[in-house]
Amino acid sequence: MKKIRGNVTAPKGYLAAGIYCGIRKNKSKKDLALIYSDRPAAAAGVYTTNLVKGAPILVTKEHIKDGFCRAVICNSGNANTCNKDGVAVAEAMCEALAKELGIEPERVAIASTGVIGQPLPLDVIRAGIPKLREELSPDGGDDAASAILTTDLVKKEIAVEFELGGVPCRVGGIAKGSGMIKPNMATMLAFVTSDVQIAPELLQKMVKSAADESFNCISVDGDTSTNDTLLVLANGAAGAPEVTENEGYELFYEALLTVCTHLAREMARDGEGATKLVVCEVSGGETREQCVRLAKSVIESNLVKAAMFGADANWGRVLCALGYAGVAVDVEKIDVSFASSAGEVPVCAGGYGVDFSEEEAKRVLSEGEITIRVALHAGAASGVAYGCDLTYDYVKINGDYRT
Repeated sequence: MKKIRGNVTAPKGYLAAGIYCGIRKNKSKKDLALIYSDRPAAAAGVYTTNLVKGAPILVTKEHIKDGFCRAVICNSGNANTCNKDGVAVAEAMCEALAKELGIEPERVAIASTGVIGQPLPLDVIRAGIPKLREELSPDGGDDAASAILTTDLVKKEIAVEFELGGVPCRVGGIAKGSGMIKPNMATMLAFVTSDVQIAPELLQKMVKSAADESFNCISVDGDTSTNDTLLVLANGAAGAPEVTENEGYELFYEALLTVCTHLAREMARDGEGATKLVVCEVSGGETREQCVRLAKSVIESNLVKAAMFGADANWGRVLCALGYAGVAVDVEKIDVSFASSAGEVPVCAGGYGVDFSEEEAKRVLSEGEITIRVALHAGAASGVAYGCDLTYDYVKINGDYRT
């Protein structure tokens, strides 16, 4: 398997587009995206666990309940959540797009992201759909990746290639997510395409597992969004042998997980106001689930996040976060170290502090990617979580986000 240039249009049979249609006040930012498969594609998704759900999620779940999809439309700037007419607006968007593409409305999935509780202007979206169709292109994935962004500073996109039965196959993805990220399912919005042939039921199983190993291991601010959606399409256009439980499963899953993990890491790296990606690796645990829970507790701690921003080797905050994670651990066996491209500094052994150079620690923690390594010495399991530092800009961004 190898990484290649591209995103959702890297696999065969997909076109994409992204335009400005008038949802946003800022006309320099695209706000409407489309991903289109030239044939029916197996579809699978996972969604927010928040009881308050965006209308697009309700519509998408209904539309792909038979396991197939042709197109995904997504707007930014407005979440279409907590609106009395939200479902009707989402259905109308699907109908308008389906008519333009000549497909059934039930073959359209939909997603929205942005401000909650504001009416979504259906008229400007309807007016923009013809242009959106006209812009469809094998090179349109880049515009689609831009059109789904909100407070993100950079696009998140990736594509990989591998072989099944000697036939080249691809998986590509785009995503957005910078704030309101503690998914418990997937994350803000992520769209992944592939040209493999696979049954929808098996694809759903793989997507849920990949989400648990990637998006469910990130947190920026501890807030679970109302619109979190991970949607994966597989249209079989590569012409490779069908992926089954016994044939091609591990190869395809590796590709899918690689794409999801890359997108998840990039979301954490691009956290609102963030200057650093913070990774917590927990090893020597009894189960993977326990290790991930401990790792997430560390990267979600505001005190740890603030210390990472200040390059302060305040390892006591790490132990504190491990202690309230709700996992039974022997504190007197825990080792902690801080690592980056500048080196590694052990700061705790057996639950107690060790002598270390503050100057060296500051140099290690001043890099753009920091790894907090925790060894439990209680088993063979391990887990990882991805987060970011907490800066002044996070408050600035969210203090007036709506206005």
